[in-house]
Amino acid sequence: MNIDDLEWQADWLGGVPPRVVDSLLEHGHVDLVARAAAERGDWFCAQGAVDALRAAGEFERAWAVMKPFAETGWLPAVSAGVDILLAWGRVEEALALTRPVGEESSLGACEVYAETLVKCGRADEAITFLEPYLRDRWTMRCLVTMTQGQGRDARVLELLAPLADEARQHQTQGRSHPLWEALDLQAEVLERSGQAEEAIRVLGDDVAARRYGPQNTVQSYAQLLARHGRLKELQQAATGDHAREAFRPLTKAFTAAGRAQDAEEILRGNIATAKDPGGQEGLLMEFLIEQGRFEEAIAVGRPAFEDPWESPLQGVVLLLAENGLHDRALQLLDECSAEYVAERGDWVPSNRWWLMGELGRCREAITEIEATPELDAEERACTIAGLMAKDGRLDEAIRLLAQHPGRNAATDRAHLLARLDRPLEALAAIPSVAAQREEQEQRWGPRKDWGDDAEDNGGGTSKQDPEGYVEDPPF
Repeated sequence: MNIDDLEWQADWLGGVPPRVVDSLLEHGHVDLVARAAAERGDWFCAQGAVDALRAAGEFERAWAVMKPFAETGWLPAVSAGVDILLAWGRVEEALALTRPVGEESSLGACEVYAETLVKCGRADEAITFLEPYLRDRWTMRCLVTMTQGQGRDARVLELLAPLADEARQHQTQGRSHPLWEALDLQAEVLERSGQAEEAIRVLGDDVAARRYGPQNTVQSYAQLLARHGRLKELQQAATGDHAREAFRPLTKAFTAAGRAQDAEEILRGNIATAKDPGGQEGLLMEFLIEQGRFEEAIAVGRPAFEDPWESPLQGVVLLLAENGLHDRALQLLDECSAEYVAERGDWVPSNRWWLMGELGRCREAITEIEATPELDAEERACTIAGLMAKDGRLDEAIRLLAQHPGRNAATDRAHLLARLDRPLEALAAIPSVAAQREEQEQRWGPRKDWGDDAEDNGGGTSKQDPEGYVEDPPF
């Protein structure tokens, strides 16, 4: 195994997907999952086996599974290894595993070492170690996160103050500053140290002076006010230029205070006067659905349901489904015009079939899919197989998926086999990491050519929908 393969698995749910690992573990196949981790270099198998072994107190076996992954130097595996070693009482080994060697160690490696020091009860050493690196905003965020509950807030504030003041000076002069997040972090530490009034004052002054970076400080300020029930100031924040950022905290705070009607009046009033009320209308729909007023929410959004650029329809459909109103959600999709579906509603058919499955109309949905010739063959098979499985026809679904060699069909088949407690067949159905990568690159070309959007997915954030389907590279 190597870091590149491990990163690819984390980014694209490669190897044995977590849902398959979970099914195998639910049936008690810890030994098999641990063996697959070693033999396949499979990250999700390693994670699953380690979690199960740690829960059983089998730290030596857990470390044996994770050690080869941690020794690659890949930081998620190193962190997982640290947790095993510390739970096992091997403090010095945990520190040795994470201690940076040489001046070329990455900032990420330095952060992991500092976090390990904190876990070992050596918070002061961790803070001193990170101090030279705080001009990186991710390291600054790491400092704040790792010292939560460590009784070191005064020291953290001493380190943040000059960074926040520097950011303020630049932003006051109309210049952006890479440490803009220091403003929010300073307020966060003030609040958690029991100085909520000072946090509100400091962050409020920054908002008033329009000192904020790409991630709007107004949102942090509104959330801070909401946590402390400062409804008057929150209402003031939800006016003018800052309405979009403040409205969600405002509605939640007013509702929690038993003043849902006031929240609704503020929302509707702003919609009536806003030049571009689209975002606020979305919040109003969300608010009404949370209040159980589904038809009113639909009435608010209906005029824009077929807007070619900012349709709220999909969000409304998902919110209705979350509230168990699958039939009403399906009705809204059935009301879409053919022109909208053809031009902008390419998501409508798949959502319709999913909703039909949730309503027990699996066979009807399958008939519709079979009459839709433009679907990709593998996509068609996976969708039909999912509906068959929901209809209780697991063996039939497995046979259908076996006819398609692609990665998605293979992993769907493995999941069904795992559910039926056929573990060896489940693992055998899944191609190796190397084969999965080769298939993806044959389809899309080398990863370096995928563009910025694909690279943005490289921080361990997997592109997965609730059903576990991995999206293709974004273009």
